[in-house]
Amino acid sequence: MLKLNEQKQIDSVRGALALRGAINEIVDGICKEGYKNICWLGIGGTWASSMQATVHMKEYSAIETWAENAAEYLTTGNKRIGKGTIVITSSVTGNTIEVVKAVKKCQEAGAKVIGFIDIETADLAKMVDYCISYGQNEQLKFFMVADRFMVNNHEMDFYEDMYQNFETYLPEALVEVEKKADDFGQAFAKQHWNDELHYFVGAGNQWGATYSYAMCYWEEQLWIKTKSITAPEFFHGMFEIVTKETPVTVYVGEDAQRSLSERVVNFIPRICANYTVIDTKDYELKGIKEAYRGHISHLVMHAVNNRIDAYMEKETCHPMEIRRYYRKLEY
Repeated sequence: MLKLNEQKQIDSVRGALALRGAINEIVDGICKEGYKNICWLGIGGTWASSMQATVHMKEYSAIETWAENAAEYLTTGNKRIGKGTIVITSSVTGNTIEVVKAVKKCQEAGAKVIGFIDIETADLAKMVDYCISYGQNEQLKFFMVADRFMVNNHEMDFYEDMYQNFETYLPEALVEVEKKADDFGQAFAKQHWNDELHYFVGAGNQWGATYSYAMCYWEEQLWIKTKSITAPEFFHGMFEIVTKETPVTVYVGEDAQRSLSERVVNFIPRICANYTVIDTKDYELKGIKEAYRGHISHLVMHAVNNRIDAYMEKETCHPMEIRRYYRKLEY
């Protein structure tokens, strides 16, 4: 299979899940001391992961939480951020300028910061109050933090059983998703590699990933124009410009907002003949309990998208690590 290292993928997810002890130690200590609210801070893809964490917590928790765009915070501020606020952020390089400045501003306001900083020697890793360095699996790491806060707030009594289930079966299950999605990814890429514009629709814990996939992968890495929109907002403007030929991809997960994406799926055949539905229910996830599938819908989506990416790169003859402007020019 093109660009699939099965063992590397398994080890990556397994390694992220193994962080649970370190994450729990940090979160348990914070909860013992007491806190006021939780802010997920990011820019670009990290902001997208932050949106996923907040919609996940909104479904299960009464804890005050939100996603904060780092650049907006630097201009507008947020009076909710102060003493007692726990800020969670992530950075691959540890030098994303908006995040570095926003973390400093949050701390000056009295907040404490948990940072997943991949490079442990980066300046940002030294700035944050609590640092965990482990590459990749940002969304999984964020959900692990969110879940632990909810456990300590007596809102997730199935937590231990769920994570034991994930630790036993999830790494291999996600690789099997990629293997099953390989033919689909190849066919999808052949059909859409030269799209003038492609629309992506998602909801729930899929939405942040949908937004990120359109922007960070197709636009930034493949240089293909896209638009992403939430499933409920699809019916308030965007669907008026969908025609028979318009390329539209709808992601359907298994969390509480599944029905919002199903509404789009049920409607779109009436106006479009160039749509694709990617439904996490179509993938077995061997060993994963039915009750917990919704918690990892975004990870299943990511696994499917990995197969699309491998073949999009081949069809476009464009290595995805090449950038025109990002970190090439001053901006």
